[in-house]
Amino acid sequence: MSVRELVVLGTASQVPTRLRNHNGYLLRWDGEGILFDPGEGTQRQMLHAGVAAHDIDRICVTHFHGDHSLGLAGVIQRINLDRVPHPVTAHYPASGQQFFDRLRYSTAYRETVRMVQAPATGESIVLAETPAYVLEAHRLRHPVESYGYRLTEPDGRRMLPAKLAEHSIAGPEIGRLQREGEVGGVTLDQVSEVRRGQRFAFVMDTGLCDGVYRLAEGCDVLVIESTFLDEDERLAAEYGHLTAGQAARVARDAGVRHLVLTHFSQRYADPEDFARQARTAGFDGELTIAADLMRVPVPTRHVPAPPGTPNPSN
Repeated sequence: MSVRELVVLGTASQVPTRLRNHNGYLLRWDGEGILFDPGEGTQRQMLHAGVAAHDIDRICVTHFHGDHSLGLAGVIQRINLDRVPHPVTAHYPASGQQFFDRLRYSTAYRETVRMVQAPATGESIVLAETPAYVLEAHRLRHPVESYGYRLTEPDGRRMLPAKLAEHSIAGPEIGRLQREGEVGGVTLDQVSEVRRGQRFAFVMDTGLCDGVYRLAEGCDVLVIESTFLDEDERLAAEYGHLTAGQAARVARDAGVRHLVLTHFSQRYADPEDFARQARTAGFDGELTIAADLMRVPVPTRHVPAPPGTPNPSN
């Protein structure tokens, strides 16, 4: 059974707290795992969350501040200690190559797993294209070079049972129609509709910029930093961060279905303040204030209502 969910390993910003570890997020996407921003302590958080080194196929680092990358050393060594049976690909800003190399080889260990390095460069770049998704990176605005990541599933087709019956297409002919595009003069377009691929974006330390909006556009899940509350917007701008209201307005304007706020400053005691400000900003979709070891499922796809179906909100 395929699983698409975000496993939250840590949610603090620069300073961890008693309740919040440094950053760390594992996206399970069917049979693949993508680890984002492994901060200090990620290896231990993986143990608590039931995440194994074998679950990691890619590592994506947004930038080389410690709370987003100091856990790389431990995670990479654990991948090798456990002899993960597949290559692991690492993405990170190319300008931080020296930091990646230092973390990767910070202490002595035996390399048993092939690590593929595929750094991000330029304003936007496609990092990987697989049958399951396209992974791209867009540059953000922060005191050090930072990238956000976006995963897009290719569009598919949804077969329409009523249309299939209308054209007397059944059994093995359905599979043939999907493979060949036409059976007995009936085309795939006549008996199916586009099934929009799901979209996920991961946006960490940044001020507002074009990259934020490009990453968020039309996402089913947007994981985004909200280091500050709105009353500290000046501090957010000074240090290259977002407030809860700014992040929520991005999600609102981009048509995000599920907004996950994270990366909270230790100066705030009540996480619900972030939720209140997100709602005040006009975001009315599904909202999660991330907590360590939480699991956030990717929402199921929207199934369009048949033509003529009454809208219950009317």
